[in-house]
Amino acid sequence: MSWIQTIFQDPGSIAHLVVIYALVISLGVKLGRIKFGGVALGVTFVLFAGILLGHIYYQFIPDTAGQPIDHSAQKAVINFVKELGLILFVYCIGLQVGPGFFATFKKGGVGMNLIAIGIVALNVLVMLGLYFLVYGGGKYELSMMVGTMYGAVTNTPGLGAANSVIKDMAGVFPDGNIPDLASSYACAYPLGVVGIILATIVIRFLCKIKLDEEQERIRKEQERDPHATPKHLIIKITNKAVVGRSLADLHTFLNREFVVSRCIKNEEIIVPDGNTKLELDMRIHLVCAEDEAEAITALMGEAVKEEWTPDVADAKYVSRRLVITKDNINGKTFGQLHLSTIYGVNVTRVTRNGMELFADRNLRLQVGDRLLVTGREQDVEHLKDAIGDSVKRLDHPNVGAIFFGIMIGVMLGQIDFGGGMKLGLAGGPLVVAILMGAFGYRYGINTYTSTSANLMLREVGLLLFLSSVGIQAGATFWATLQAGGVTYVWTGFLITIIPILIMGVVARKVLKLNYFTLMGLIAGSNTDPPALAFANQTAGNDAPAVGYSTVYPLSMFLRIIVAQLVLLAFLS
Repeated sequence: MSWIQTIFQDPGSIAHLVVIYALVISLGVKLGRIKFGGVALGVTFVLFAGILLGHIYYQFIPDTAGQPIDHSAQKAVINFVKELGLILFVYCIGLQVGPGFFATFKKGGVGMNLIAIGIVALNVLVMLGLYFLVYGGGKYELSMMVGTMYGAVTNTPGLGAANSVIKDMAGVFPDGNIPDLASSYACAYPLGVVGIILATIVIRFLCKIKLDEEQERIRKEQERDPHATPKHLIIKITNKAVVGRSLADLHTFLNREFVVSRCIKNEEIIVPDGNTKLELDMRIHLVCAEDEAEAITALMGEAVKEEWTPDVADAKYVSRRLVITKDNINGKTFGQLHLSTIYGVNVTRVTRNGMELFADRNLRLQVGDRLLVTGREQDVEHLKDAIGDSVKRLDHPNVGAIFFGIMIGVMLGQIDFGGGMKLGLAGGPLVVAILMGAFGYRYGINTYTSTSANLMLREVGLLLFLSSVGIQAGATFWATLQAGGVTYVWTGFLITIIPILIMGVVARKVLKLNYFTLMGLIAGSNTDPPALAFANQTAGNDAPAVGYSTVYPLSMFLRIIVAQLVLLAFLS
Protein backbone atom coordinates (compact mmCIF):
# COMPACT_ATOMS: atom_id res chain seq x y z
CA MET A 1 0.00 0.00 0.00
CA SER A 2 2.99 2.30 -0.44
CA TRP A 3 1.21 4.16 -3.27
CA ILE A 4 -1.30 5.55 -0.74
CA GLN A 5 1.54 6.89 1.40
CA THR A 6 3.08 8.44 -1.73
CA ILE A 7 -0.16 10.21 -2.65
CA PHE A 8 -0.82 11.65 0.78
CA GLN A 9 2.68 12.20 2.14
CA ASP A 10 5.04 12.91 -0.75
CA PRO A 11 4.98 16.71 -1.32
CA GLY A 12 7.02 16.28 -4.49
CA SER A 13 4.33 14.14 -6.11
CA ILE A 14 1.94 15.75 -8.63
CA ALA A 15 -0.72 13.24 -7.56
CA HIS A 16 -0.30 14.51 -3.99
CA LEU A 17 -1.20 18.10 -4.90
CA VAL A 18 -4.01 17.07 -7.24
CA VAL A 19 -5.64 14.99 -4.50
CA ILE A 20 -5.38 17.89 -2.02
CA TYR A 21 -6.98 20.34 -4.48
CA ALA A 22 -9.70 17.87 -5.48
CA LEU A 23 -10.56 17.16 -1.84
CA VAL A 24 -10.75 20.86 -0.91
CA ILE A 25 -12.85 21.83 -3.95
CA SER A 26 -15.28 18.91 -3.80
CA LEU A 27 -15.83 19.31 -0.06
CA GLY A 28 -16.17 23.10 -0.30
CA VAL A 29 -18.69 23.00 -3.16
CA LYS A 30 -20.77 20.42 -1.30
CA LEU A 31 -20.82 22.38 1.96
CA GLY A 32 -21.46 25.63 0.09
CA ARG A 33 -24.94 24.44 -0.82
CA ILE A 34 -26.01 24.31 2.82
CA LYS A 35 -28.16 27.32 3.75
CA PHE A 36 -27.68 29.24 6.97
CA GLY A 37 -30.74 31.35 7.70
CA GLY A 38 -31.85 30.95 4.09
CA VAL A 39 -28.48 32.10 2.70
CA ALA A 40 -25.88 29.78 1.16
CA LEU A 41 -22.23 30.81 0.78
CA GLY A 42 -21.88 28.98 -2.55
CA VAL A 43 -18.42 28.30 -3.95
CA THR A 44 -16.89 30.74 -1.45
CA PHE A 45 -17.12 27.89 1.08
CA VAL A 46 -14.19 26.37 -0.83
CA LEU A 47 -12.04 28.99 0.91
CA PHE A 48 -13.16 27.78 4.33
CA ALA A 49 -12.68 24.13 3.34
CA GLY A 50 -9.19 25.04 2.14
CA ILE A 51 -8.40 26.78 5.44
CA LEU A 52 -9.58 23.78 7.45
CA LEU A 53 -7.78 21.16 5.40
CA GLY A 54 -4.78 23.46 4.99
CA HIS A 55 -4.47 23.76 8.75
CA ILE A 56 -4.60 19.98 9.12
CA TYR A 57 -2.26 19.56 6.18
CA TYR A 58 0.45 21.88 7.48
CA GLN A 59 0.22 21.00 11.17
CA PHE A 60 -0.64 17.36 11.63
CA ILE A 61 0.47 15.21 8.70
CA PRO A 62 3.95 13.74 9.40
CA ASP A 63 6.10 11.81 6.98
CA THR A 64 7.10 8.18 7.51
CA ALA A 65 9.93 9.23 9.82
CA GLY A 66 7.52 11.04 12.12
CA GLN A 67 8.84 14.48 11.21
CA PRO A 68 6.82 17.41 9.80
CA ILE A 69 6.75 17.51 6.04
CA ASP A 70 8.83 20.16 4.27
CA HIS A 71 6.22 22.01 2.21
CA SER A 72 8.58 24.43 0.49
CA ALA A 73 8.60 22.32 -2.69
CA GLN A 74 4.89 22.98 -3.27
CA LYS A 75 4.76 26.72 -2.61
CA ALA A 76 5.79 27.71 -6.13
CA VAL A 77 3.21 25.34 -7.64
CA ILE A 78 0.43 26.56 -5.35
CA ASN A 79 1.31 30.20 -6.14
CA PHE A 80 1.18 29.49 -9.86
CA VAL A 81 -2.19 27.73 -9.59
CA LYS A 82 -3.52 30.60 -7.49
CA GLU A 83 -2.46 33.31 -9.96
CA LEU A 84 -3.65 31.33 -13.00
CA GLY A 85 -7.03 30.77 -11.38
CA LEU A 86 -7.35 34.48 -10.58
CA ILE A 87 -6.48 35.49 -14.15
CA LEU A 88 -9.02 33.09 -15.67
CA PHE A 89 -11.74 34.24 -13.29
CA VAL A 90 -11.14 37.96 -13.67
CA TYR A 91 -10.82 37.83 -17.46
CA CYS A 92 -14.09 35.92 -17.86
CA ILE A 93 -15.77 38.41 -15.51
CA GLY A 94 -14.48 41.23 -17.73
CA LEU A 95 -15.96 39.60 -20.84
CA GLN A 96 -19.24 39.30 -18.98
CA VAL A 97 -19.53 42.94 -17.90
CA GLY A 98 -17.73 44.54 -20.86
CA PRO A 99 -20.65 44.89 -23.31
CA GLY A 100 -22.73 46.82 -20.79
CA PHE A 101 -19.93 48.63 -18.96
CA PHE A 102 -20.09 52.04 -20.63
CA ALA A 103 -23.82 51.91 -21.37
CA THR A 104 -24.54 51.99 -17.63
CA PHE A 105 -23.40 55.63 -17.47
CA LYS A 106 -26.25 56.83 -19.67
CA LYS A 107 -29.43 58.49 -18.44
CA GLY A 108 -30.63 57.11 -15.09
CA GLY A 109 -27.58 54.89 -14.78
CA VAL A 110 -25.38 57.88 -13.89
CA GLY A 111 -27.13 58.52 -10.58
CA MET A 112 -27.14 54.86 -9.60
CA ASN A 113 -23.47 54.44 -10.47
CA LEU A 114 -22.64 57.51 -8.38
CA ILE A 115 -24.34 55.83 -5.43
CA ALA A 116 -22.30 52.68 -6.10
CA ILE A 117 -19.10 54.74 -6.26
CA GLY A 118 -20.09 56.30 -2.95
CA ILE A 119 -20.53 52.87 -1.35
CA VAL A 120 -17.13 51.70 -2.62
CA ALA A 121 -15.44 54.94 -1.46
CA LEU A 122 -17.08 54.78 1.98
CA ASN A 123 -15.99 51.15 2.36
CA VAL A 124 -12.40 52.35 1.96
CA LEU A 125 -12.83 55.35 4.24
CA VAL A 126 -14.50 53.34 7.01
CA MET A 127 -11.78 50.69 6.70
CA LEU A 128 -9.03 53.33 6.97
CA GLY A 129 -10.80 55.03 9.89
CA LEU A 130 -11.05 51.77 11.81
CA TYR A 131 -7.44 50.94 10.93
CA PHE A 132 -6.12 54.17 12.48
CA LEU A 133 -8.57 53.95 15.39
CA VAL A 134 -7.82 50.33 16.33
CA TYR A 135 -4.20 49.88 15.26
CA GLY A 136 -2.85 53.41 14.93
CA GLY A 137 -0.57 52.44 12.02
CA GLY A 138 1.56 49.63 10.65
CA LYS A 139 1.87 48.18 7.16
CA TYR A 140 1.05 44.65 8.28
CA GLU A 141 -2.13 45.76 10.06
CA LEU A 142 -3.24 47.86 7.07
CA SER A 143 -2.86 44.89 4.75
CA MET A 144 -4.92 42.71 7.06
CA MET A 145 -7.63 45.39 7.20
CA VAL A 146 -7.75 45.44 3.40
CA GLY A 147 -8.42 41.71 3.54
CA THR A 148 -11.11 42.41 6.14
CA MET A 149 -12.72 44.98 3.84
CA TYR A 150 -12.98 42.54 0.96
CA GLY A 151 -14.48 39.90 3.21
CA ALA A 152 -16.96 42.51 4.44
CA VAL A 153 -18.08 43.32 0.89
CA THR A 154 -17.89 39.64 -0.22
CA ASN A 155 -15.68 40.48 -3.20
CA THR A 156 -13.24 37.70 -4.06
CA PRO A 157 -11.60 39.30 -7.16
CA GLY A 158 -10.60 42.26 -4.99
CA LEU A 159 -8.94 39.87 -2.56
CA GLY A 160 -7.01 38.41 -5.46
CA ALA A 161 -5.88 41.85 -6.63
CA ALA A 162 -4.76 42.73 -3.11
CA ASN A 163 -2.84 39.45 -2.82
CA SER A 164 -1.00 40.28 -6.06
CA VAL A 165 0.15 43.62 -4.65
CA ILE A 166 1.26 42.00 -1.38
CA LYS A 167 3.29 39.49 -3.36
CA ASP A 168 5.01 42.22 -5.41
CA MET A 169 5.77 44.32 -2.30
CA ALA A 170 6.75 41.55 0.08
CA GLY A 171 10.04 43.32 0.76
CA VAL A 172 8.38 46.12 2.77
CA PHE A 173 7.43 43.73 5.57
CA PRO A 174 10.19 43.15 8.15
CA ASP A 175 11.49 39.68 8.95
CA GLY A 176 9.48 38.13 6.11
CA ASN A 177 6.26 38.55 8.11
CA ILE A 178 4.03 38.72 5.03
CA PRO A 179 0.34 39.30 5.90
CA ASP A 180 -2.15 36.58 5.07
CA LEU A 181 -5.11 38.55 3.73
CA ALA A 182 -7.23 35.42 3.30
CA SER A 183 -7.37 34.94 7.07
CA SER A 184 -8.92 38.35 7.78
CA TYR A 185 -11.10 37.96 4.66
CA ALA A 186 -12.47 34.68 6.02
CA CYS A 187 -13.14 36.24 9.44
CA ALA A 188 -15.22 39.07 7.94
CA TYR A 189 -17.00 37.20 5.13
CA PRO A 190 -19.90 35.45 6.95
CA LEU A 191 -21.17 38.62 8.63
CA GLY A 192 -20.55 40.46 5.35
CA VAL A 193 -23.18 38.33 3.61
CA VAL A 194 -25.62 38.83 6.48
CA GLY A 195 -24.79 42.52 6.88
CA ILE A 196 -25.62 43.46 3.29
CA ILE A 197 -29.09 41.94 3.58
CA LEU A 198 -29.61 43.34 7.07
CA ALA A 199 -28.65 46.87 5.94
CA THR A 200 -31.25 46.84 3.14
CA ILE A 201 -33.91 45.89 5.69
CA VAL A 202 -32.82 48.69 8.05
CA ILE A 203 -33.07 51.23 5.21
CA ARG A 204 -36.66 50.17 4.68
CA PHE A 205 -37.55 51.11 8.25
CA LEU A 206 -35.38 54.23 8.40
CA CYS A 207 -37.11 55.65 5.31
CA LYS A 208 -40.55 54.32 6.34
CA ILE A 209 -40.99 52.44 3.08
CA LYS A 210 -44.13 50.46 2.34
CA LEU A 211 -43.65 47.62 -0.13
CA ASP A 212 -47.14 47.85 -1.65
CA GLU A 213 -46.60 51.54 -2.43
CA GLU A 214 -43.28 50.72 -4.11
CA GLN A 215 -45.03 48.11 -6.27
CA GLU A 216 -47.60 50.71 -7.32
CA ARG A 217 -44.84 53.19 -8.19
CA ILE A 218 -43.22 50.67 -10.50
CA ARG A 219 -46.54 49.95 -12.21
CA LYS A 220 -47.21 53.65 -12.85
CA GLU A 221 -43.67 54.28 -14.12
CA GLN A 222 -44.02 51.44 -16.61
CA GLU A 223 -47.29 52.91 -17.86
CA ARG A 224 -45.71 56.34 -18.33
CA ASP A 225 -42.64 54.92 -20.08
CA PRO A 226 -43.83 52.34 -22.60
CA HIS A 227 -41.66 51.01 -25.39
CA ALA A 228 -41.89 52.72 -28.78
CA THR A 229 -45.46 52.61 -30.08
CA PRO A 230 -46.01 50.08 -32.90
CA LYS A 231 -47.36 51.40 -36.20
CA HIS A 232 -49.38 49.15 -38.49
CA LEU A 233 -49.15 50.05 -42.17
CA ILE A 234 -50.44 48.83 -45.50
CA ILE A 235 -48.01 50.03 -48.17
CA LYS A 236 -48.43 49.80 -51.92
CA ILE A 237 -45.08 49.22 -53.65
CA THR A 238 -44.60 52.03 -56.17
CA ASN A 239 -40.88 52.79 -55.78
CA LYS A 240 -39.09 50.92 -58.58
CA ALA A 241 -35.87 50.99 -56.57
CA VAL A 242 -37.21 48.28 -54.27
CA VAL A 243 -38.99 46.21 -56.95
CA GLY A 244 -37.31 42.83 -57.36
CA ARG A 245 -35.57 43.01 -54.00
CA SER A 246 -36.18 40.35 -51.36
CA LEU A 247 -37.41 41.31 -47.90
CA ALA A 248 -34.01 40.29 -46.50
CA ASP A 249 -32.28 42.65 -48.94
CA LEU A 250 -34.79 45.36 -48.07
CA HIS A 251 -33.80 45.32 -44.40
CA THR A 252 -30.20 46.01 -45.41
CA PHE A 253 -31.16 48.55 -48.09
CA LEU A 254 -33.43 50.60 -45.80
CA ASN A 255 -31.35 50.04 -42.65
CA ARG A 256 -34.50 50.02 -40.54
CA GLU A 257 -36.30 47.43 -38.45
CA PHE A 258 -39.73 46.20 -39.56
CA VAL A 259 -41.75 43.01 -39.98
CA VAL A 260 -43.93 42.13 -42.94
CA SER A 261 -46.77 39.80 -42.00
CA ARG A 262 -48.58 39.53 -45.36
CA CYS A 263 -48.13 40.40 -49.01
CA ILE A 264 -51.10 40.80 -51.37
CA LYS A 265 -50.71 40.54 -55.16
CA ASN A 266 -53.79 40.46 -57.38
CA GLU A 267 -55.88 39.73 -54.26
CA GLU A 268 -53.74 36.65 -53.56
CA ILE A 269 -52.41 36.57 -50.00
CA ILE A 270 -48.79 35.48 -49.62
CA VAL A 271 -47.20 34.58 -46.30
CA PRO A 272 -43.72 36.10 -46.78
CA ASP A 273 -40.27 35.01 -45.72
CA GLY A 274 -36.85 36.54 -46.20
CA ASN A 275 -36.69 35.40 -49.83
CA THR A 276 -40.03 36.92 -50.87
CA LYS A 277 -39.43 39.49 -53.63
CA LEU A 278 -41.41 42.69 -53.94
CA GLU A 279 -43.37 43.43 -57.06
CA LEU A 280 -44.83 46.63 -58.43
CA ASP A 281 -48.29 47.45 -56.98
CA MET A 282 -47.96 44.69 -54.38
CA ARG A 283 -49.56 45.62 -51.05
CA ILE A 284 -47.74 44.64 -47.90
CA HIS A 285 -48.91 44.58 -44.29
CA LEU A 286 -46.05 45.94 -42.21
CA VAL A 287 -45.31 46.72 -38.55
CA CYS A 288 -42.61 49.19 -37.54
CA ALA A 289 -41.82 51.78 -34.88
CA GLU A 290 -44.12 54.79 -35.10
CA ASP A 291 -41.28 57.26 -35.51
CA GLU A 292 -39.96 55.35 -38.53
CA ALA A 293 -43.28 54.80 -40.31
CA GLU A 294 -43.07 57.92 -42.50
CA ALA A 295 -39.53 57.20 -43.70
CA ILE A 296 -40.27 53.54 -44.51
CA THR A 297 -43.42 54.47 -46.39
CA ALA A 298 -41.58 57.09 -48.47
CA LEU A 299 -38.82 54.65 -49.38
CA MET A 300 -41.16 51.85 -50.44
CA GLY A 301 -44.18 53.48 -51.97
CA GLU A 302 -47.38 54.93 -50.61
CA ALA A 303 -49.68 54.19 -47.70
CA VAL A 304 -53.02 52.58 -48.55
CA LYS A 305 -56.11 53.67 -46.64
CA GLU A 306 -57.49 50.24 -45.81
CA GLU A 307 -58.74 48.86 -42.54
CA TRP A 308 -56.00 46.92 -40.80
CA THR A 309 -57.02 43.33 -40.16
CA PRO A 310 -54.56 41.73 -37.77
CA ASP A 311 -53.49 38.13 -38.18
CA VAL A 312 -55.38 36.19 -35.55
CA ALA A 313 -55.21 32.76 -37.09
CA ASP A 314 -52.50 31.72 -34.70
CA ALA A 315 -53.03 33.29 -31.30
CA LYS A 316 -51.06 30.66 -29.40
CA TYR A 317 -48.66 32.29 -26.96
CA VAL A 318 -45.37 30.61 -26.17
CA SER A 319 -42.26 31.27 -24.13
CA ARG A 320 -38.90 30.30 -25.60
CA ARG A 321 -35.19 30.89 -25.21
CA LEU A 322 -33.57 32.13 -28.40
CA VAL A 323 -29.84 32.55 -28.94
CA ILE A 324 -28.32 35.47 -30.83
CA THR A 325 -26.04 34.04 -33.51
CA LYS A 326 -26.16 36.67 -36.28
CA ASP A 327 -23.25 39.11 -36.36
CA ASN A 328 -25.45 42.05 -37.40
CA ILE A 329 -27.17 41.94 -33.98
CA ASN A 330 -23.84 42.11 -32.14
CA GLY A 331 -23.44 45.43 -30.31
CA LYS A 332 -27.01 46.66 -30.81
CA THR A 333 -29.33 47.62 -27.95
CA PHE A 334 -32.94 46.60 -27.40
CA GLY A 335 -33.87 50.22 -28.03
CA GLN A 336 -32.33 50.05 -31.50
CA LEU A 337 -33.98 46.75 -32.39
CA HIS A 338 -37.57 47.62 -31.30
CA LEU A 339 -38.28 43.94 -30.60
CA SER A 340 -41.52 44.50 -28.69
CA THR A 341 -42.73 47.11 -31.14
CA ILE A 342 -41.93 45.40 -34.41
CA TYR A 343 -42.09 41.72 -33.61
CA GLY A 344 -44.84 41.87 -31.01
CA VAL A 345 -42.82 39.89 -28.44
CA ASN A 346 -41.50 40.66 -24.98
CA VAL A 347 -37.95 39.87 -23.86
CA THR A 348 -37.80 39.63 -20.08
CA ARG A 349 -34.37 38.16 -19.42
CA VAL A 350 -30.96 37.93 -21.06
CA THR A 351 -28.61 35.15 -19.99
CA ARG A 352 -24.96 35.95 -20.62
CA ASN A 353 -22.18 33.64 -19.45
CA GLY A 354 -24.44 32.20 -16.77
CA MET A 355 -25.53 35.61 -15.46
CA GLU A 356 -29.15 36.77 -15.65
CA LEU A 357 -29.53 40.35 -16.92
CA PHE A 358 -32.63 42.49 -17.13
CA ALA A 359 -33.68 43.25 -20.73
CA ASP A 360 -33.21 47.00 -20.40
CA ARG A 361 -33.59 49.13 -23.56
CA ASN A 362 -29.97 50.29 -23.24
CA LEU A 363 -28.49 46.81 -22.77
CA ARG A 364 -26.06 46.14 -25.63
CA LEU A 365 -26.47 42.62 -26.97
CA GLN A 366 -23.76 40.28 -28.15
CA VAL A 367 -23.47 36.99 -29.98
CA GLY A 368 -24.27 34.14 -27.64
CA ASP A 369 -26.82 36.00 -25.50
CA ARG A 370 -29.86 33.88 -24.69
CA LEU A 371 -33.13 35.81 -24.76
CA LEU A 372 -36.20 34.66 -22.83
CA VAL A 373 -38.97 35.60 -25.27
CA THR A 374 -42.75 35.48 -24.86
CA GLY A 375 -45.35 36.17 -27.54
CA ARG A 376 -47.42 34.61 -30.28
CA GLU A 377 -45.76 31.59 -31.79
CA GLN A 378 -45.73 33.18 -35.24
CA ASP A 379 -44.10 36.36 -33.91
CA VAL A 380 -41.49 34.38 -32.00
CA GLU A 381 -40.62 32.54 -35.22
CA HIS A 382 -40.15 35.90 -36.99
CA LEU A 383 -37.76 37.00 -34.26
CA LYS A 384 -35.94 33.67 -34.44
CA ASP A 385 -35.21 34.29 -38.12
CA ALA A 386 -33.98 37.80 -37.35
CA ILE A 387 -31.46 36.92 -34.60
CA GLY A 388 -30.32 33.52 -35.88
CA ASP A 389 -30.86 30.99 -33.08
CA SER A 390 -28.41 28.63 -34.77
CA VAL A 391 -26.98 26.85 -31.74
CA LYS A 392 -24.65 24.64 -33.79
CA ARG A 393 -22.69 27.72 -34.80
CA LEU A 394 -21.86 28.37 -31.16
CA ASP A 395 -20.98 24.84 -30.14
CA HIS A 396 -17.23 25.30 -30.41
CA PRO A 397 -15.79 27.50 -27.64
CA ASN A 398 -13.66 30.45 -28.75
CA VAL A 399 -10.92 29.54 -26.28
CA GLY A 400 -8.10 30.87 -28.48
CA ALA A 401 -9.51 34.41 -28.27
CA ILE A 402 -9.69 34.15 -24.48
CA PHE A 403 -6.04 33.24 -24.03
CA PHE A 404 -4.93 35.82 -26.60
CA GLY A 405 -6.76 38.45 -24.55
CA ILE A 406 -5.22 37.09 -21.35
CA MET A 407 -1.76 37.41 -22.90
CA ILE A 408 -2.39 41.07 -23.77
CA GLY A 409 -3.91 41.68 -20.32
CA VAL A 410 -0.96 40.17 -18.43
CA MET A 411 1.47 42.26 -20.50
CA LEU A 412 -0.56 45.41 -19.81
CA GLY A 413 -0.68 44.54 -16.12
CA GLN A 414 3.13 44.59 -15.86
CA ILE A 415 3.53 48.16 -17.16
CA ASP A 416 4.73 50.51 -14.43
CA PHE A 417 2.75 53.76 -14.64
CA GLY A 418 5.03 55.44 -12.09
CA GLY A 419 5.64 54.97 -8.39
CA GLY A 420 5.21 51.22 -8.69
CA MET A 421 1.59 51.56 -9.84
CA LYS A 422 0.65 48.58 -12.00
CA LEU A 423 -2.65 47.05 -13.03
CA GLY A 424 -1.18 43.69 -12.03
CA LEU A 425 -2.29 40.17 -12.85
CA ALA A 426 -5.87 41.01 -11.91
CA GLY A 427 -6.32 44.54 -13.26
CA GLY A 428 -4.60 44.06 -16.61
CA PRO A 429 -6.71 41.13 -17.86
CA LEU A 430 -9.84 42.79 -16.43
CA VAL A 431 -9.28 46.04 -18.37
CA VAL A 432 -8.49 44.23 -21.63
CA ALA A 433 -11.54 41.96 -21.26
CA ILE A 434 -13.85 44.93 -20.61
CA LEU A 435 -12.52 46.85 -23.61
CA MET A 436 -12.78 43.83 -25.91
CA GLY A 437 -16.29 43.08 -24.69
CA ALA A 438 -17.39 46.69 -25.04
CA PHE A 439 -15.78 47.69 -28.36
CA GLY A 440 -14.66 44.47 -30.01
CA TYR A 441 -17.74 44.35 -32.24
CA ARG A 442 -16.71 47.67 -33.84
CA TYR A 443 -13.53 46.11 -35.17
CA GLY A 444 -14.94 42.74 -36.14
CA ILE A 445 -13.57 41.05 -33.00
CA ASN A 446 -15.93 38.33 -31.85
CA THR A 447 -15.31 37.82 -28.14
CA TYR A 448 -18.08 35.26 -27.83
CA THR A 449 -17.31 32.06 -25.98
CA SER A 450 -20.05 29.54 -25.39
CA THR A 451 -21.86 30.06 -22.10
CA SER A 452 -20.78 26.68 -20.80
CA ALA A 453 -17.12 27.32 -21.71
CA ASN A 454 -17.06 30.77 -20.13
CA LEU A 455 -18.84 29.58 -17.01
CA MET A 456 -16.57 26.56 -16.73
CA LEU A 457 -13.38 28.64 -17.09
CA ARG A 458 -14.69 31.23 -14.64
CA GLU A 459 -15.74 28.69 -12.03
CA VAL A 460 -12.58 26.62 -12.38
CA GLY A 461 -10.49 29.76 -12.07
CA LEU A 462 -12.35 30.88 -8.96
CA LEU A 463 -12.18 27.44 -7.37
CA LEU A 464 -8.45 27.11 -8.03
CA PHE A 465 -7.86 30.57 -6.58
CA LEU A 466 -10.00 30.04 -3.48
CA SER A 467 -8.61 26.60 -2.75
CA SER A 468 -5.02 27.83 -3.16
CA VAL A 469 -5.62 30.81 -0.89
CA GLY A 470 -7.38 28.60 1.65
CA ILE A 471 -4.63 25.98 1.71
CA GLN A 472 -1.98 28.67 2.18
CA ALA A 473 -4.02 30.50 4.83
CA GLY A 474 -4.57 27.28 6.76
CA ALA A 475 -1.02 27.39 8.06
CA THR A 476 -1.60 30.66 9.95
CA PHE A 477 -5.38 31.01 10.23
CA TRP A 478 -5.69 29.69 13.77
CA ALA A 479 -2.91 31.95 14.99
CA THR A 480 -4.56 34.90 13.21
CA LEU A 481 -7.91 34.08 14.78
CA GLN A 482 -6.35 33.98 18.25
CA ALA A 483 -4.31 37.14 17.71
CA GLY A 484 -7.04 39.40 16.33
CA GLY A 485 -9.76 37.43 14.61
CA VAL A 486 -12.59 38.92 16.67
CA THR A 487 -11.42 42.41 15.70
CA TYR A 488 -11.64 41.49 12.02
CA VAL A 489 -15.18 40.24 12.56
CA TRP A 490 -16.65 43.38 14.18
CA THR A 491 -14.66 45.86 12.08
CA GLY A 492 -15.73 43.98 8.96
CA PHE A 493 -19.37 44.23 10.00
CA LEU A 494 -19.05 48.01 10.38
CA ILE A 495 -17.32 48.25 6.98
CA THR A 496 -20.31 46.41 5.51
CA ILE A 497 -23.27 48.28 6.96
CA ILE A 498 -22.15 51.92 7.47
CA PRO A 499 -21.62 52.75 3.74
CA ILE A 500 -24.83 50.97 2.73
CA LEU A 501 -26.92 52.81 5.32
CA ILE A 502 -25.49 56.23 4.40
CA MET A 503 -25.66 55.90 0.62
CA GLY A 504 -28.92 53.96 0.77
CA VAL A 505 -30.65 56.83 2.56
CA VAL A 506 -29.10 59.32 0.09
CA ALA A 507 -30.33 57.26 -2.88
CA ARG A 508 -33.80 57.15 -1.41
CA LYS A 509 -34.09 60.77 -0.24
CA VAL A 510 -32.17 62.53 -3.02
CA LEU A 511 -32.54 60.33 -6.11
CA LYS A 512 -35.98 59.04 -5.04
CA LEU A 513 -34.99 55.53 -6.12
CA ASN A 514 -37.61 52.84 -5.87
CA TYR A 515 -36.81 50.58 -2.91
CA PHE A 516 -36.70 47.42 -5.02
CA THR A 517 -34.28 49.05 -7.47
CA LEU A 518 -32.22 50.23 -4.50
CA MET A 519 -32.02 46.68 -3.14
CA GLY A 520 -30.58 45.51 -6.46
CA LEU A 521 -28.19 48.48 -6.51
CA ILE A 522 -26.85 47.58 -3.06
CA ALA A 523 -26.38 43.95 -4.08
CA GLY A 524 -24.65 45.01 -7.32
CA SER A 525 -22.32 47.52 -5.63
CA ASN A 526 -21.15 44.66 -3.38
CA THR A 527 -21.23 42.16 -6.29
CA ASP A 528 -23.17 39.87 -3.96
CA PRO A 529 -25.51 37.27 -5.57
CA PRO A 530 -27.13 36.15 -2.26
CA ALA A 531 -28.26 39.75 -1.65
CA LEU A 532 -29.72 39.89 -5.17
CA ALA A 533 -31.60 36.63 -4.56
CA PHE A 534 -33.07 38.12 -1.38
CA ALA A 535 -34.06 41.28 -3.27
CA ASN A 536 -35.74 39.31 -6.05
CA GLN A 537 -37.67 37.25 -3.54
CA THR A 538 -38.84 40.41 -1.72
CA ALA A 539 -39.77 42.39 -4.84
CA GLY A 540 -41.31 39.75 -7.09
CA ASN A 541 -40.51 41.95 -10.12
CA ASP A 542 -37.60 42.99 -12.33
CA ALA A 543 -36.61 46.15 -10.45
CA PRO A 544 -33.76 44.56 -8.40
CA ALA A 545 -32.26 43.09 -11.57
CA VAL A 546 -32.26 46.56 -13.16
CA GLY A 547 -30.38 48.06 -10.22
CA TYR A 548 -27.95 45.14 -10.01
CA SER A 549 -27.04 45.03 -13.71
CA THR A 550 -26.71 48.85 -13.88
CA VAL A 551 -24.00 49.15 -11.21
CA TYR A 552 -22.38 45.70 -11.31
CA PRO A 553 -19.83 46.36 -14.12
CA LEU A 554 -18.39 49.56 -12.64
CA SER A 555 -18.53 48.19 -9.09
CA MET A 556 -16.60 45.06 -10.02
CA PHE A 557 -13.97 47.16 -11.78
CA LEU A 558 -13.62 49.53 -8.82
CA ARG A 559 -13.43 46.70 -6.27
CA ILE A 560 -10.47 45.21 -8.10
CA ILE A 561 -8.61 48.48 -8.75
CA VAL A 562 -9.19 50.05 -5.30
CA ALA A 563 -7.28 47.27 -3.54
CA GLN A 564 -4.17 48.07 -5.50
CA LEU A 565 -4.50 51.83 -5.08
CA VAL A 566 -4.88 51.62 -1.30
CA LEU A 567 -2.01 49.20 -0.78
CA LEU A 568 0.35 51.01 -3.15
CA ALA A 569 -0.45 54.36 -1.51
CA PHE A 570 0.27 53.15 2.02
CA LEU A 571 2.96 50.53 1.46
CA SER A 572 5.19 52.45 -0.96
